[in-house]
Amino acid sequence: MTVAVPEPVVARVPLGRAVEVRVPATSANLGPGFDTLGLALSMYDDVEVTALEQGRTEVEVSGSGAEEIPRDASNLVIRSIAHVFADAGVEMPGIRLVARNGVPHGRGLGSSGAAVAAGVLAAKGLLEGLVALDDAALLRLATELEGHPDNVAPALFGGLTIAWTAERGPQHKKLLVHRGVSPLVLVPGYTMSTKAARSLQPQQVPSEDAVFNVSRSALLIAALTQSPDVLLDATEDRLHQDYRAPAMPETNRLVRALRAEGYAAVVSGAGPSVLVLCDGPGSRLEAARIAQESTDTPWIPCMVAVDVRGGTVRERAEGSSSQS
Repeated sequence: MTVAVPEPVVARVPLGRAVEVRVPATSANLGPGFDTLGLALSMYDDVEVTALEQGRTEVEVSGSGAEEIPRDASNLVIRSIAHVFADAGVEMPGIRLVARNGVPHGRGLGSSGAAVAAGVLAAKGLLEGLVALDDAALLRLATELEGHPDNVAPALFGGLTIAWTAERGPQHKKLLVHRGVSPLVLVPGYTMSTKAARSLQPQQVPSEDAVFNVSRSALLIAALTQSPDVLLDATEDRLHQDYRAPAMPETNRLVRALRAEGYAAVVSGAGPSVLVLCDGPGSRLEAARIAQESTDTPWIPCMVAVDVRGGTVRERAEGSSSQS
């Protein structure tokens, strides 16, 4: 007698399942916290992802960088979704992606990190009920794609984040920013390649510069969470901004002009945008005025807030509550 053995059930995402994702912009480094500190800001990419029949890929993109973004499976959001599915061992469906990009591309505001975070969170939403992804898994997967956690940590979790890598993988600590801190982002019309900016970094720095940045990074945590009055001293840096300055002369000129007037201005991420950590709405307006008068480059002032939620994902259907 032959007994039929049932075939194993293969986990699949239901066709038509759709999720909505919102991910904030981020500013990394914040002056002395090179590759470690990041801040989530209230500028957003909004993404809708729908599961289709396997093999189908549909992409619609609007907003910043839309003309340069791939409309096929090489799209970074879709590649990030695929990475999560492969890690989970679940068959990936076809994907319809509709992206509305509010995070400026190539300006040092974490656009690639936002795309990675959006894809990881979208995959989490699609895999609801099949695979559970906690915060540690989200950060690990996003870091594997992005290469370092300083942008993806605040994009995923919001607020001010300290990111580091331990034997158990990438880690983060989220902190709340003092309500007296009012961020201003000054965005130029030109872009800067993160890879090009990193190529200007020396492999070694003087020990006194390393000690200087350690002290300023420690002070910066206190300044952002407890004592905004020391932000100017706390945002001093000797590890990366001066080395990158020749590639971004207008950015460097603006940072110096603002700091000379007492504003805690730094290069945002790899640049060329400038982040100013002001102490109120009035000082933001004054800093924006200085920006228009200090260089030949037009700067778009963005009066943003610190995003405290980070990336969110929910089912698109009415009444659903899948969020993270």
